[in-house]
Amino acid sequence: MLQVTLGVAGMHCAACQGRVQKALAALPGVGDASVNLVTGQAAVSYDPAVVSPAQLAAAVRALGYEASLPDPRVTAIEEQARQDAERAAESRALARRAAFAAAASLLAMLLSMPLMAALAGDHHAAASDPLMRAAMRWLDPPLRAAFPWAYRLPAAALGGALIALTLATMAWAGGRFYARAWAGARRRSADMSTLIAVGTGAAFAFSVAATLAPGFFLRHGVAPEVYYEAVTMIVALVLLGNALEARAKRRTSAALRALAELQPPRARVERDGAEVELEVGQVRPGDTVLVRPGERIAVDGIVLVGASAVDEALVTGESVPVAKGAGDAVIGGTVNGNGALTLRATTLGAESVLARIVELMRSAQSTRAPIQGLADRVSAVFVPVVIGIAALTFLAWLALAGEGALVRGLAAAVSVLIIACPCAMGLAVPTAVMVATGKGAQLGLLIKGGEALQRAGSVDTIVLDKTGTLTAGAPRVTGIVARDGDDDALLRRTASLERASEHPLAAAIAAAARERGLPLDPVEEFAAVPGRGASGRVDGHLVAAGSAAFMASLGVDAGPLAADAERLESEGRSVIFVAVDGVAAGLVAAADPPRPDARAVVARLRGLGLAPLMVTGDAPRAAHAVARQVGLAETEVLAGVLPQGKVEQVRRLQQAGRVVAMAGDGINDAPALAQADVGIAVGAGAGVALEASDLTLMRRDLSGVPDAVELSRRTMRTMKQNLFWAFVYNVVGIPVAAGALYPAFGILLSPVLAGAAMAVSSVSVVTNSLRLARWQPAARTLQRTTTSAS
Repeated sequence: MLQVTLGVAGMHCAACQGRVQKALAALPGVGDASVNLVTGQAAVSYDPAVVSPAQLAAAVRALGYEASLPDPRVTAIEEQARQDAERAAESRALARRAAFAAAASLLAMLLSMPLMAALAGDHHAAASDPLMRAAMRWLDPPLRAAFPWAYRLPAAALGGALIALTLATMAWAGGRFYARAWAGARRRSADMSTLIAVGTGAAFAFSVAATLAPGFFLRHGVAPEVYYEAVTMIVALVLLGNALEARAKRRTSAALRALAELQPPRARVERDGAEVELEVGQVRPGDTVLVRPGERIAVDGIVLVGASAVDEALVTGESVPVAKGAGDAVIGGTVNGNGALTLRATTLGAESVLARIVELMRSAQSTRAPIQGLADRVSAVFVPVVIGIAALTFLAWLALAGEGALVRGLAAAVSVLIIACPCAMGLAVPTAVMVATGKGAQLGLLIKGGEALQRAGSVDTIVLDKTGTLTAGAPRVTGIVARDGDDDALLRRTASLERASEHPLAAAIAAAARERGLPLDPVEEFAAVPGRGASGRVDGHLVAAGSAAFMASLGVDAGPLAADAERLESEGRSVIFVAVDGVAAGLVAAADPPRPDARAVVARLRGLGLAPLMVTGDAPRAAHAVARQVGLAETEVLAGVLPQGKVEQVRRLQQAGRVVAMAGDGINDAPALAQADVGIAVGAGAGVALEASDLTLMRRDLSGVPDAVELSRRTMRTMKQNLFWAFVYNVVGIPVAAGALYPAFGILLSPVLAGAAMAVSSVSVVTNSLRLARWQPAARTLQRTTTSAS
């Protein structure tokens, strides 16, 4: 299965989202389809042998929506900038249309009272609704005094002006609603625009009839009420709600927008001995890039000359500037400190670290959390059910209300259509996911989607790798035991072999050889066995390095080294056995101290109700020594476990009913990360670990693990609040709009108030999600409070 993300334009409520998702999922060859209302994207897994991306886009267009395929020439940063510009333009356009409709509604209100008075003779009795009669009784004297000319105009002039004004408002300001409703009718589907179009259309048609034939209404005992001001006000309120919603939705992607804006537009490059300023897109891999103090680094690169401290906070969440010198990697978009740097450009464009982070976040925000399924099921039938309720409301008023039944029934039916809001249900989950993934990015957490975000909150067991996770991942060689007494020769051969490995211990051995100035030989026939060791041919000799079990698998007798190995392991050191040409040649011991925050993180995880378990391939003595330092009991340690054993341990916990998270950083952790309910790659570890994980910690500290759990739980709480209020709003609002309170209290909700309530419901859901942007993990809040107090 391959995956493609389509851009989908024209969706505006949960019914639209559900329709697109259902159509894509029904196509042959589609494994899964996830449509996000907020981002306007559809993530589709498909079999390229059965269906193509072009056919997926065609299926969306067949529903009447616009669909676009990703352009491989456009980076995620460029696409995000384009999308942000479009959303800003849409928000401004909606605000302009809402302002026009609001002004029109005020004018319509001014003209409607004189018109109703002219049509019915007695303007106080013209309204059959008690609330409307009371409003007219209060407003009529000041309006008559302020605008006497309006009351002197003939009914034909007033009616013509109101019809023209209302039509102009419906056509220009609210034209999108009627166009969408017509397109939906042609497709035999209905959505929020259908409700607005039918409701305002019915009110307008009734008003035109009352204006053109008032005598007909009077002869049948019905007041010729007009609802021009209600139609224009409803359009204004819905547009205002849409504008506020669009603005709030832009804020949900604020963190993603901030990341995309980190990319500087230009870079200073050394070409042919001269310094030139180029567009970032013109920089090529291998170019020499110059960075002045205080500048933002334009591209990913390796430092060639210079030293500085680089602020990586906005990219990795690392609050303390990181020291960089020759040979160190730097990330494009980070801020250089006081030193000048000369870089060699490495990954560029779509392959840059910043572009990959933006793409990962965009992909994550396009996915659905499982809890969204409930809203999708309701939305699929919501609009038809509401139309049916509105029709029954109108018929019930006609049958039971007596005098004024037609007018009141119409008002109640229109109110039902207008107050019903599938938007709130469609926005409840995706807005929370967007804000949460953006907040995670600010904290140095890259979350791969709504499903991973939801699962993280349910975790009750956390499996922790030792090397690079609980420890700093920067071990140093602290001892060498060579059977022939030549420590340098043993180290040289071992380092020549291990420099091809990604394991932190391998990097420590290679670094020790460099510190001693030992030349390294090329390695041939290199082979790594995850969790055990590596072998290869160095300078004509077959060299193997790894665990005692690895030596045994190669038929090497490691007995002569057992005593030294036991002594070193009891001191908490990791021991690498080395064999040359099938004979045990010696040991290399390395110490990897625990991360400074490891003990506090383990305590936080316990406080969150998680059971910690350290699983490592290291020898038991070394593993238990580290466990004691980080606050783990002996029963919470499993040592000497191979990568497949880690997978089995995770599976065993899952079979016992546990929801398991696995945190690791190495290639040997990838299988267990994939098996776990939530895989967490620590410290932007090995590439395979990143691919297998659900969450990635970009910072070097371990506190992101409990931060992720806390963020997930807070996000789930917000999602549930949003869904609860979205459902309660509709469950309570629709009966009130239908007139459920009228028999007991004489209260009948006007269509204008229904429109206002509908607008408020959508905005309130988005606003509640935005509260997540201000959330801080408990540990950081405590740290900030302590700092302020001191």
